[in-house]
Amino acid sequence: MTQNRITRRDFIKASVAAGATIAVPSLAQAQYPNRPVRLLCPWPAGGSTDVVMRAFGDSLSKQLGGTVVIENKPGAGGILGAVELSNARPDGYTLSQLPLGIFRLPHMQKVAFDPMKDLTYIACLTGYTFGLVVRADSPIKSVKDLVEYAKQNPDGFSYGSTGTGTTPHLVVEQFAKRAGIKLLHIPFKGNADGMQGLLGGHVMAHSDATGWASAVEAGRARLLVTYGSKRTKRWPNVPTLQELGYQTVSDSPFGIGGPKGMDPALVTRLQDALKKTLEDPLVVSTLEKFDQPIIYMDSATYTKFAQDTFKEEKELIESMGLARKA
Repeated sequence: MTQNRITRRDFIKASVAAGATIAVPSLAQAQYPNRPVRLLCPWPAGGSTDVVMRAFGDSLSKQLGGTVVIENKPGAGGILGAVELSNARPDGYTLSQLPLGIFRLPHMQKVAFDPMKDLTYIACLTGYTFGLVVRADSPIKSVKDLVEYAKQNPDGFSYGSTGTGTTPHLVVEQFAKRAGIKLLHIPFKGNADGMQGLLGGHVMAHSDATGWASAVEAGRARLLVTYGSKRTKRWPNVPTLQELGYQTVSDSPFGIGGPKGMDPALVTRLQDALKKTLEDPLVVSTLEKFDQPIIYMDSATYTKFAQDTFKEEKELIESMGLARKA
């Protein structure tokens, strides 16, 4: 009968193989990124978020020592990045901007991801300044004018937003409800085509983040109101919905996420690299251009924010009668 014998050579070979297997994750981590990282922007090219994300992408490339490529995935109220993350490998090569809508739309309609189970929250970076603009030649010169017009013409005042269920949509609907008026909502895919719709005369107003800033500064559009908790530094003479008495506030943080199951060490590396992008002069100047404050949260804090916001959005949607039927 032949006995199984383990020679010294076999033992050494087996030990080396085992050591190599153990070393693979750390080796892969050390080499990350060794191919382009896809950073998804769930909004159209040319809009304010696209410009901001490209600044973050350029800076993140320098921090990681690799290539970060921006891919636009517009439509569906800004959730298509999260949808793709839910099907991606957790290797750090697919990341996405995560707008506030990912916590809201699942309460309004069936979506292909679970924000509490399918995503890794890496870092929160900034937030939008939202507002409502009209064309410069519009007879509507204030929110008071808008309310008076809408009361005389129910559903006659049209406004665009970046999509059904997005913050620019729901804030206006919340305001309209409290003002006792009915407005006609026209959804667009993003800021760029929404502003084209406004300036082309297809809608009477546009609700969005500060992608309208250049048109306002060029005198082609008029900013009626902003939605934050306080007036902006850039437009200090423009009131907020809150101070006008409509009890409507929206400070809308957003950050970067990845698929579920990411290596904690990789999450920490990305979190720290993203934090450093907030010191990059290019990023800082781009955020200032769109009046976006720095709102940094590390992964743990951002994850807690996500959990709390998901619950708060459920309450908001239910209170507005917009919850989807089970």
